Amino acid sequence: MTLIAARSAVPPQQRRLTLAALLAVALVVVAGILVSAERYGRRVAVGALDARAAAALPLANAALAGEISKQQLLAAVLAEDSDVRALLATPDAASARTIGAKLKALAADAGSSVLYVIGRDGVTVAASNFDAPDSFVGSDYAFRSYFSHAMATGRGFQYGLGTVSRRPGLYLSHRVDGPDGPAGVVVVKAELGRVEANWHDSGYTVFASDGAGVVLATSRPDWRFATLAPLPDEDATRAALQIGDLPLRPLPLRSDSDGLMTAPAGGGTVSFAPASGPVGEVAPGWRLTVLIPADAAIAASVRLALFVTIAALLLAAGIGVAIERRRRSVRRRQLALSQMNAELERRVAERTAALAAEMEGREAAEGRVRRLRDELAQANRLSILGQIAAGVAHEVNQPLAAIRTYADNAARLLDAGKGESVRDNLGAIARVTERIGEITGSLRSFARRAAGSAGPVALDDAIDGALSLLAGRIRDSGVVMTRTRGEGAAVVSASRIRLEQIIVNLLQNALDALKGRSDGRIAIAVERAGDTVSLRVADNGSGIAPEVADTLFMPFITTKEAGLGLGLVISAEIARELGGTLRLGDQGGPGAVFVLELPCAP
Repeated sequence: MTLIAARSAVPPQQRRLTLAALLAVALVVVAGILVSAERYGRRVAVGALDARAAAALPLANAALAGEISKQQLLAAVLAEDSDVRALLATPDAASARTIGAKLKALAADAGSSVLYVIGRDGVTVAASNFDAPDSFVGSDYAFRSYFSHAMATGRGFQYGLGTVSRRPGLYLSHRVDGPDGPAGVVVVKAELGRVEANWHDSGYTVFASDGAGVVLATSRPDWRFATLAPLPDEDATRAALQIGDLPLRPLPLRSDSDGLMTAPAGGGTVSFAPASGPVGEVAPGWRLTVLIPADAAIAASVRLALFVTIAALLLAAGIGVAIERRRRSVRRRQLALSQMNAELERRVAERTAALAAEMEGREAAEGRVRRLRDELAQANRLSILGQIAAGVAHEVNQPLAAIRTYADNAARLLDAGKGESVRDNLGAIARVTERIGEITGSLRSFARRAAGSAGPVALDDAIDGALSLLAGRIRDSGVVMTRTRGEGAAVVSASRIRLEQIIVNLLQNALDALKGRSDGRIAIAVERAGDTVSLRVADNGSGIAPEVADTLFMPFITTKEAGLGLGLVISAEIARELGGTLRLGDQGGPGAVFVLELPCAP
């Protein structure tokens, strides 16, 4: 009754004013909350987009760097080609056409636009487009910087327009050295079309710019040769790119307050989340930029934030109205809210425990994966031991027979009273016993689990160990084994047992490939180049079929009738763990060549 009386005492106009003031305050608060929700949703979306852009950058960079590296390697290999050297030493039309046909086939295989050989005077003597109307043969490219740089420093790198095709591309050159100095230059033009197509198919905008800030390779052709910033010397940039009077217009990108990039589109603008970084040593001065479309993701995140916020406000308003209308049930309400809070805390605790268990399970799974990988390598070694057991048994039987003979001789000599001769026979028995110990020691060393840490290992010692394990099989197969040692001692950073496992796998595969052949040959060669040591194992077997070569290092891919397809996979994995690589080399003739490259020991 007192409350009703108090309400009645308040004039209606004052109540309306108070209600209007409360409503205005509520509207201001709601508007502020909605603005904050919109900003929060935008921040969340921008953060997620930045993470996506950062994750996409290495993939896009790998595609570009891989293509450039492949084309650079092609130029370097051709610079060492004997036919190319002979042509540059004594140019003639017949040889030029022969080399041109060879370059044409190589360009088709490598995805190069054009391959051509330039003499020391700057005139092209052979080209992959020798039979085309716009052939490069006879063209003078002495003015090109990729030619002058290669002649001066050994390598050239230039992006620009083709003087004949007028199509942009990356020119990679390598000097050909003759007995009297530089003989010419091998040039590979790569138009990077496949890389740009892959970028375009990803749905992202990707472009690479040079040190001057000029866009070169890009998934948007209309952005090519656009500039990221005003050029301090446009004439110098044009001269470096050799693009003639092609316009160098500013790139239509701007930064906003959220760190996004905007570009005009239709009557408005579109936003992108950027990520940028250097391409690497294969493209000096180049930077790669990935732009992920941001508008749709930001709009969705903002809508979600506003929806959740409005739902929360409506829920709060409903709760307030319920509390206002049901004052008498406050205690019951408070109890229900307490129970809800307790349930929420319980669920949070359960979820936290579940997440902890999940993390422990994941760590345990990773540990099992590591153990399984080690077990697989161990199983591979034991499998190899099983394959060479017969040969090793033969190696042991011979010394055992010799021991029996020496022992019988010693007994007869002892009966004859020839003590000095008995001592000689016992010495021979000791030496044969040492030989048996070396054979069994090699088997025990190879069979036990390899240590995880790497150290200095003499590569020749590892090869000797592998040959010792396979000595019986090599002798029984009749295969001729040749071995070329590099200059000086080749010491690598590796695990002796793991290194022997790789070599045994490669020799086993070579012996399998030569099974049944009377003219089988295996060549082992060691070569050191800088900080890397290469081991080549080559045979004259039937070789690796092209359709198998691309999947050779994939699990369960094998050309053997009884093989599991795991030996090369395990060997390649061990090589990677040791900081090196195992790959299929250039056959250059019958048979197969495998190349193991490892870092030199510090």
